[in-house]
Amino acid sequence: MKSRRHFIKTLGVAGAASLLPISTIANDMAKQKMIHQVYFWLHDKNNTQEFLTEAVPMLGRCKNVGKFISGVPAATEDRDVVDHSFQVSCTIFFDSLEDQLAYQSDPLHLEFIEKYSSMWSTVKVYDIAI
Repeated sequence: MKSRRHFIKTLGVAGAASLLPISTIANDMAKQKMIHQVYFWLHDKNNTQEFLTEAVPMLGRCKNVGKFISGVPAATEDRDVVDHSFQVSCTIFFDSLEDQLAYQSDPLHLEFIEKYSSMWSTVKVYDIAI
């Protein structure tokens, strides 16, 4: 995971943009809205409240975030298709793919990773085009 963090820190928006064809950037990024869902499994479940109230809100304060929602698994019934195993999740709305890309190198996002990554054992991200 350390190599991914280093990649995100050093890549920057311009570097990442160069990985895509110019026509894709100009057409798709300008108009494609998206949802960025992040799920955290913490080393210690006793840290859930601290992580939810102290750590995760940093992500919602990043410059390009449109809307931000965080929470914990709902107390819904156990079913094969429902995953209650994570401790904290957040859903972040972006107005464009370009905004999501800029978020990856936002100083608050990078500070969040640096400061709190030791608290989670696993993180999963699901990006959805809308």
